Amino acid sequence: MQESALSRPIGLTQGDPAGIGPDISLSAWVRRRELSLPPFLYIGDPAILSERAREIGIDARIRETDAQGAMAAFSDAIPVLPVPAGAAIRAGHPHPASASGTTGAIEKAVDLCFRGEVCAVTTNPIAKSVLYRAGFGFPGHTEYLADLARRRTGQTVLPVMMLAGPLLRAIPLTIHIPLKDVPGKITEALILETCRIAHRDLKTRFGIEAPRLAIAGLNPHAGEDGAMGLEEIDVIAPAISRARAEGIHAIGPLPADTMFHAQARDRYDVAICMYHDQALIPVKALGFDESVNVTLGLPFIRTSPDHGTAFGIAGQGIAREDSLVAALRLAAELAVHSGAHA
Repeated sequence: MQESALSRPIGLTQGDPAGIGPDISLSAWVRRRELSLPPFLYIGDPAILSERAREIGIDARIRETDAQGAMAAFSDAIPVLPVPAGAAIRAGHPHPASASGTTGAIEKAVDLCFRGEVCAVTTNPIAKSVLYRAGFGFPGHTEYLADLARRRTGQTVLPVMMLAGPLLRAIPLTIHIPLKDVPGKITEALILETCRIAHRDLKTRFGIEAPRLAIAGLNPHAGEDGAMGLEEIDVIAPAISRARAEGIHAIGPLPADTMFHAQARDRYDVAICMYHDQALIPVKALGFDESVNVTLGLPFIRTSPDHGTAFGIAGQGIAREDSLVAALRLAAELAVHSGAHA
């Protein structure tokens, strides 16, 4: 995807300013020509970004501007839309006082997307524990984005987390809950709605004309005809049947231990898994540095690096920008496929 394909930048949020978000944003921009990186507008605190550049030894000009000015500025300077961090923050030392700046940058990016000033949102990592101490009322990043969408549209959306790597796309049906709670959260309705969203977004945003969905079982050997659990018979299989009746190409429930080798992956475009690790382990094993977190179901494009804030290495110049680069590239590709780039 060539940089010139976009007429509007991607809105890139700073994430937690004490984490590696500023580091990898700087490192990605430095390699912009080598990587044909799509233009982005960094939304965050320019003072922190400037200080981080000094700390990690990157010579980068920073230009405060708006979305329109970002396109012209990107080749020579990092375009930054200022959102104050809310406190003097040092690399590797998170503080709840920065929560307002972290969430403010996210809200600004979403606002710009709805106003048509950026073509997509890419978010740097946040630390939920830091936000919780400041009174953040959402389970995580994704739920906050869904609430921002609801406020703008008046419609509730089901955000669907998909991890997209070079060799595998996978969706965890349930995410950040204890494993013991997973069976009770898996419902026929949730599986069906997740299949609908995946089918729609793979068509409209990924350009896959007839998406193929593979649905994993919950239990070993997909329950072994009820010998190892009944969820496959009582819940998962009926949901798959309903999805097929709606014209969705869905197969399963499949034993998770045989779903992810190369020959099996050729049969589908996305794997829908029953819980967090069932999806994330194979994605990360097959492409740890290139995997991207994509939120399906939102009325705007959102991607994110598939890693955390890494406070322990922030400001040391050793954080790898690979996943952020992949997230920015995928955001641009989705914008082009969906027509949001023009």
